[in-house]
Amino acid sequence: MKTSPPTLGRLVAAGLLALLAAAAPLRAADRKPNFLFIYTDDQRWDAMGAVQREQGERARFPWFKSPNMDRLAAGGVRFRNAFATLSLCSPSRAAFLTGCYNHLNGVIDNHTPFPTNSVTHATLLRAAGYRTAYIGKWHMGNQHGQRPGFDYSASFVGQGRYNDCPVEINGVATPTQGWIDDVTTGLAVDWMKKNHDQPFSLVVGFKSPHSPRGGRNLPERLRNLYAGETSRPVPNSTARAVFHPPVPGGESKPAPLSTNPVHLDYLRHIAGADENLGKLLDSLDTLGLAEDTVVVYSSDNGYYLGEHGLGDKRSIYEESLRIPMLVRYPRLFPKGQVLNELVLNVDLAPTWLELAGVTVPAEMQGRSWKALAAGQKPANWRQSFLAEYFYENGGGDTPTLVGVRTANAKLVQYAGHPEWTEIFDLAVDPYELNNLAAQPAALGKLTSELADQLKALRYAVPPHADQPDPPSAKPAK
Repeated sequence: MKTSPPTLGRLVAAGLLALLAAAAPLRAADRKPNFLFIYTDDQRWDAMGAVQREQGERARFPWFKSPNMDRLAAGGVRFRNAFATLSLCSPSRAAFLTGCYNHLNGVIDNHTPFPTNSVTHATLLRAAGYRTAYIGKWHMGNQHGQRPGFDYSASFVGQGRYNDCPVEINGVATPTQGWIDDVTTGLAVDWMKKNHDQPFSLVVGFKSPHSPRGGRNLPERLRNLYAGETSRPVPNSTARAVFHPPVPGGESKPAPLSTNPVHLDYLRHIAGADENLGKLLDSLDTLGLAEDTVVVYSSDNGYYLGEHGLGDKRSIYEESLRIPMLVRYPRLFPKGQVLNELVLNVDLAPTWLELAGVTVPAEMQGRSWKALAAGQKPANWRQSFLAEYFYENGGGDTPTLVGVRTANAKLVQYAGHPEWTEIFDLAVDPYELNNLAAQPAALGKLTSELADQLKALRYAVPPHADQPDPPSAKPAK
C-alpha cells in the first residue's frame, strides 16, 4: 500500500511538538520554586520519630511517632545539627526572617515588636514577583496588624489561645472556631489554592507545643494519645545549671520534671502539629505543586524537659539550642539525605533567596545551604557558630551569655561571672555533665574561636537590653 507524503501542515505541527518537547525540561529547570516554611513553637530537635529510632537505647521517647515529619525527611534532607542562634521565641522568629543575628536585627527578647522596615526574605521575594503570606503564630511581643513584608497575613496577637482564637486577617480581627493549629492549617490550604498560579512564599506558624498544654488545650482526638507511656530518664536530669546556686546547707539536686503527664501532653501537641504538616503536604500533592515547592519544617527553639533541672529554653545547653530541620525540594535535593553539617536559623533567608535567583544582601549573616542540600559538600562550610542570649525581665534568671559551638565542643561565657564559664567535649559528654573550663588547652582554643566569632559578627549588647536588678534590690527571702 502506497503512503502519501506528509503535508506542509503536518510537518509544521510535528516541528512545533518537537520544539515544545525540547523546551519543557528547560522550562521546568528554570521555573522559580515556591516556598513553604512550617515551624512549631518550642519543639526539641529529638521530638521526631526518625530521631527517636536513630537514637535507639538513648531515645527518650521511643514510642513517639511523627509519620509526616518522617515522610518529609524521607523525601528530602534531615539536618542532624540544626540550631537557633538565640534560643527564644521572638528572637529566633526574627532570625529566620532577616538572616541576621539578634544583636543586629533588634529583636533580642519576647517583648520587642518586629521592626516594620526590616529587610527579610519576604520583602525581597515580594519585590521579585512572589506572592507572600504569613499564617499562624507570629509572636513578636503583642504586635498587631498586617505582618510586615507579606501580601497577606492571618495571625493572632501574642500567644493567642488554643481554642476559638481571634485571628487578625490583614490586620482585621476575625473570630475563628476550633483548635488554632487546625484553623491555621485550613487558612494556609485555602490560601495556596487561591495563589498557586504564580510563585509564592508562605510561612505557617503553629502554636504547638507551647504552654499551656494538655486538657482542653488539645483537641479531643489527641487527649489520650500515648496514655500509659513513660519517658526514659537521662543522666543530666539531676544536674544543675551553672547559674543556679546550690541550695543553702547542701548540694542542689533538682528532681527531674514529671514524665507523666508533662512529657505526654508536650508530645501530644507535637503529634497534632505533625497531623497538620501532613495536611499541608497533601495539599501540595493535590495542587500538583510538590515538585516545585521548597518545604522546610523547623521550630523556633528547643526545650528542656528537666535536663539540668530546667524547663523552658533560653540558656544554651543542647536540649534548648538544637532544633529540628527538615527540607524537601524534589526538583533539586536528593531524597533521604541525613547531613551532619552545622546549619542555623539565620540560614533560611539566604537559602530561599539563592533558590529564587534573588541577590542575597551582604548584611545577611546566614549562609545558603542550597549546595549542601543538593548533595554537594562545600569545602569551607562553617566549623563553628556563635550563640547568644540577653537577660530578659520576667523571663526567668538566665543571664546574658555568649557561646561558641563546634561540631564536638562548646564554650559558654556568662556576663559578669567568669567563674561560671563552661566547656564541654560533646563527643564524649553529650549530656554536658563534665565542665572542662579548668583545662588550659581546651579553654585557650575555644576562647580564641569565640573571639573571632564575636568580631566577625560585630557582636555588642544592644542598648535596649534588659538589665537584671542589682542584688540589693532583690527582696529578702
